[in-house]
Amino acid sequence: MYERILVPTDGSTVAQAAVEQAIDIATQYDAEVHSLFVADTDAIAYGLGTEQVDRIRQGEFREMTELREDAEAATGYVTDAAEAAGLTAYERHAGGQPHRMIADYAEDNDIDLIVIGSHGRSGVRRALLGSVTERVLRSTHVPVLVVDHVEDD
Repeated sequence: MYERILVPTDGSTVAQAAVEQAIDIATQYDAEVHSLFVADTDAIAYGLGTEQVDRIRQGEFREMTELREDAEAATGYVTDAAEAAGLTAYERHAGGQPHRMIADYAEDNDIDLIVIGSHGRSGVRRALLGSVTERVLRSTHVPVLVVDHVEDD
């Protein structure tokens, strides 16, 4: 049923909960696990030159050490979990509008399921879903599993 599962991640606690769900499902189906970190170029474009934004859109974060480290840590977490479960894992870093990049990646890579956290690092929680998650649901025909994580007090 599932051969390729995509986990968009920003490294947040909610994203890590989504990783756990994705790994569980992927293990049941011996599916590939794809992790995707998207730097929101609309949010970070202020103060950057056009050339820097273009490089970020291409997934080139070399000059932005903190962003690169965040991307590598987020997708590395997914890869480590997938490989520990004996699964094949792929990582991708990109820049653009997150919901569009996620939908495009899913289509371009024949993804069978997207497993995504209900909200990300922004800390701004919408009534039900984070804005990226909500937009992903509206932007793709690929099934989407939305994972919420309630932190213990």
